[in-house]
Amino acid sequence: MRRKIAPYLLILPGGLWLVIFLVVPLVFMASVSTQEGDVVNGFVQTFHLANFTDALVEYKTQFLRSAGYGLAGTLLTIALAYPVAYWIAFKGGARKSTYLLLVLLPFFVSFVLRTVSWKFLLADDGILLQPLKDLGLVPAGFHVLQTTVAVVGGLTYNYLPFMILPIYVALERVDPRVVEASYDLYSTARDSFTKIVLPLSLPGVFAGVLMTFVPMTSDYVNASILGGPSNTMIGNIIQTEYLVNNDYPAGAALSFTLMAAMLIGIFVYAKALGTENVLEAAAR
Repeated sequence: MRRKIAPYLLILPGGLWLVIFLVVPLVFMASVSTQEGDVVNGFVQTFHLANFTDALVEYKTQFLRSAGYGLAGTLLTIALAYPVAYWIAFKGGARKSTYLLLVLLPFFVSFVLRTVSWKFLLADDGILLQPLKDLGLVPAGFHVLQTTVAVVGGLTYNYLPFMILPIYVALERVDPRVVEASYDLYSTARDSFTKIVLPLSLPGVFAGVLMTFVPMTSDYVNASILGGPSNTMIGNIIQTEYLVNNDYPAGAALSFTLMAAMLIGIFVYAKALGTENVLEAAAR
């Protein structure tokens, strides 16, 4: 009897944690998203589904902008993270742990402080642009802050480690003897990478995309600090609805709409990549 219930007892603490801090808040937010009212008179459950349609119609631009920023940032993190992870995995030698520590070092500083530091670096009279303006290399009116470049750059910087680590783990599991065997069979370095290393590292890329695209799309800190009025993301709108307008039903509806859109995107992405193939590669 004890053996039968032992697995359930082991997962009980984690299960309770998920129920209390994930399921219950989601159910509560789902209930709030269909309510009507205000903070003064209170909110009443009327199953007002128009909150969702109003959210899509009114903030369609912010939804699309957030998806675009998340996609651009994710692609940039892949382009930057893969060479770094590849070098650490195959060329790092005995100092792999040191290099991984350097990758994780920014996490010792607050997310907000890291983003604010980029605001000082990219300021019009900052240590990067002012010398270039003094030398005449860029126009006097040139600026980076409050642009799409600044927001996407901040997202890429802040979430880059989340892409490096899963790709590194996948590459670390690649048996070097398999690569050596491909050379023995007269394979070129390019063919060896595209037909052996890259397919075997797809589980890491898959995990990295999930760990970067989702928080990037729902992020509001980078857009608030590095962006301007034309760079508002849906996360900024949700923050405003909750903390400024006190319109909890609208904020909850926006949150659920964003979550549903990202889930659909993730399922489409998994289907296009071929989850079964990724899992088979991970099992090997």
